[in-house]
Order: sequence, then structure tokens, then C-alpha cells
Amino acid sequence: MKRNKLNNKVAIILGSNNDLKHAKPCVEILKKLKIKHEVLIVSAHRTPKRMFEFAESAEKKGFGVICAFAGMSAHLAGMVSSLTTLPVLGVPVESKKLKGLDSLLSMVMMPKGVPIGCLAIEGGFNAGLLAASIIGNYDEKIKSNLNKWRRLQTQSVKKKPR
Repeated sequence: MKRNKLNNKVAIILGSNNDLKHAKPCVEILKKLKIKHEVLIVSAHRTPKRMFEFAESAEKKGFGVICAFAGMSAHLAGMVSSLTTLPVLGVPVESKKLKGLDSLLSMVMMPKGVPIGCLAIEGGFNAGLLAASIIGNYDEKIKSNLNKWRRLQTQSVKKKPR
């Protein structure tokens, strides 16, 4: 596969401003791996026109992966995925009443033909790593940064307990 630096940004989209605290681990690992990213509020229910415009223009704006954080009914990831062929990673946000199970099920039970990659409830850190893996397929610098991070993670594990 030919590698280039087109579409090497990650879009982190939130259902509401309340989801920002859940997206922070994703933002932190993307910064550590030196991956360009942008955080936007794009609600499937309250700002549907904004969501449509975002999804339809995301690839042209240089995004290669979309991480969608949403709670409760969590339609954001699926709706965006229905409007773009970019990889969409859904991150269920823990809710008060059902502890995020509602979000998880609405993401993982996508209908045939509209896939999203669904992470664990509060899986923002892993969403960032998975986004890095995807972008690393065509951006050598990101791949190198991710490989270095993984080596350091491996080296940080002691052979014996202290």
C-alpha cells in the first residue's frame, strides 16, 4: 500500500460538551503520538445539519479516522458512519441510569452495511491507539511513533514484582 500523509488527522466528535471529559484519554494519547486531531461537538439529535455537513466533508478536510463519543442512545457513531466511508470508532460513554450499557448496545448492534468499530465503555484511550494504528497504515511517521510507544510500554513492565 502506498503511504502518504493525506487524511492523517483524527476527528474526535462528541454528542455534547459533557462528553469532553470522557474523550480526554483519547486526546492525550493522540498528542503523545503527535497525531493531528480536532475535537468537535456534533450531536446526532440536537445538531443534525452540523452532523451531516461534518460527515460529508470529513475526508476532504483531511480526517482519516473519526472517534465518536456518545452516551445514552448513542446514535452519533452510526449516523456519521452512514454518511462517510471513513473508519468510525464508536466510544460508549457511561450513563447514570444504565452505566453505559445502553450506549454500548446501540453501537455494537449496528445493522448490516453500516459498520462502526465499537470500543469498550469509556474506551477513549484505546480509541486513540486504534486511530493511530489505522493512520499508521499510510503515514510512516505515525507508524514509527506508535511502534516507539509500544516498545516503551513493553519495557515499562517489570520481569519480577518488587
